[in-house]
Amino acid sequence: MLSEVNVLALVNGADRFVYVYDDESQEELIDAIRDHAANPTLSLSWFDATVLTRRAREQVHALRAAPAMPPCR
Repeated sequence: MLSEVNVLALVNGADRFVYVYDDESQEELIDAIRDHAANPTLSLSWFDATVLTRRAREQVHALRAAPAMPPCR
């Protein structure tokens, strides 16, 4: 079975934050985003972190609610 991945991206001026994760690693993703917001050397703000974590939860919820696609032949 193929594993589905989710992608979150944020462009903040010259900085790019791109997160690729699967449904099972959502909590680790949220921890990483929070760590990045707490890092004073990065431009990711707490507001940005809030938006990204909300989107991550919405992505996983939407995928779980979507009907399963039939396998490709």
